[in-house]
Amino acid sequence: MNKKSKFLSFAVLLVLVSLILAACGTPATTAAPAAPAATEAPKAEVVATEVPATQPAATEAPAVAGPNCGTDAVVLKASFETGFDLPFKLAEEFTKQYPNVTWDISQDQFANLINSTPLVLASDNAPDLLRLPTMVSFAKDGLLLNLDPYATAFGWNDWPVPQLNQNRIDADGVRGSGTLYAMGLNYSLTGIFYNKALAAQIGMTEPPKTVAEFEDLLAKAKAAGLQPIMMWGSAKSGMGLAFPLQNLMAAYGPVGPINDWIYQKAGATIDTPENLIAAQHLEQWIKNGYFPADINAIEYTDAAARFGKGEGVFTFNGDWQNAGYDKDLPGNVGFFLMPPAEAGGGYAAMSAPLTFGIAAKAKNPDCAAFFLNWVATNPEARKIDVAVGGSNPGGPVDAEMPAVAAGSVTAETLAAGPVMGADGGAMDFIANATSSIFAQGWTPELQKMVAGQQDAAGLLKAVQEEYEREIAQQ
Repeated sequence: MNKKSKFLSFAVLLVLVSLILAACGTPATTAAPAAPAATEAPKAEVVATEVPATQPAATEAPAVAGPNCGTDAVVLKASFETGFDLPFKLAEEFTKQYPNVTWDISQDQFANLINSTPLVLASDNAPDLLRLPTMVSFAKDGLLLNLDPYATAFGWNDWPVPQLNQNRIDADGVRGSGTLYAMGLNYSLTGIFYNKALAAQIGMTEPPKTVAEFEDLLAKAKAAGLQPIMMWGSAKSGMGLAFPLQNLMAAYGPVGPINDWIYQKAGATIDTPENLIAAQHLEQWIKNGYFPADINAIEYTDAAARFGKGEGVFTFNGDWQNAGYDKDLPGNVGFFLMPPAEAGGGYAAMSAPLTFGIAAKAKNPDCAAFFLNWVATNPEARKIDVAVGGSNPGGPVDAEMPAVAAGSVTAETLAAGPVMGADGGAMDFIANATSSIFAQGWTPELQKMVAGQQDAAGLLKAVQEEYEREIAQQ
């Protein structure tokens, strides 16, 4: 069941002017970019979130050119992912700077968003802004707004190409180029976090340089009576073992075929000899007891909390959890990228935008697009991106990177990004390949592997069959 939350701000205007917001005088009246006609979709009932009964007094916002939120009262309807503070903190700050804008926010877990998003988008009460668990089928059905006009208006096309390409879809439904349908609130990086004190107990003095060295550390942790890896596996959160599995895939094979599969390129398959080796390693980790015995019942937030309390030498996760780790284990959490199979090999990682789109039926598309642009360009928003989200805020190539505390895990993840980028090892997440592959493919099959009911070869075969079934139905 969705939790509902509302943001009301006191009428405090913090005039924080960024490059694109710098202008003077009366707010410009600009015609909205022409949006493509929405494809008629079946109507679906959604539970309306209560809108705040009292609106803050309208205060004149900084004047801006191009699409914006105007000066009249606006309520942005949004759908956020449960367990991640970043969108909420950004929404709060946005209302401080633009008090005429308040929020009507619903939230749900990622696994539930996969199933609910098509109905939410098709509804006559569709959100202006929403977290997208996947994109291709929604775009093909005409449920997402074409953002190309906004990319032109705001100059997004001049930003570094990789920031936008993962959110582009071509005429054949293949991601990586074509029409822009979403933007990132930030650009995350995944890898391996470790408890420094526990790692020292098993003799780790530096990050492992190969998979074999990492597996030796896991064996030592198990022998010492420590929990080697803390992870989650509940269907409510989606199976977290997809994280170490994909890291192993990139360690034993190139990232190109993995991205081809995620982007739905013709003929792509996840069932490859290299991925079989990776899945066999994961299967052996399970048999060796490197994951919690109750992993299939652990939700994401529980796993993060347990690691924060000292349970687990390692955990596979993303930099969005940095703030939580620094709070729970200040100065005691380190980070490294998954090592390659052979010494001297390149480093790879899941590195993808925290993807948000605008519904084709959105009532306030200009304001929603203005918010997406503000997130990447406003100095205060960029600070929140780094401090709360733990990630690179992206944006223009000359945008200033906010300072981070020396010795923090955020400093370590930001430093790891260029290393992965130099090796060309950026991947999207295998959970994003199709609208239901995480819920209907990876999660149940990995849960079966934990239960001893599925092996490595069967896992890849079953997921590929589900993938092909879903693509055929798109």
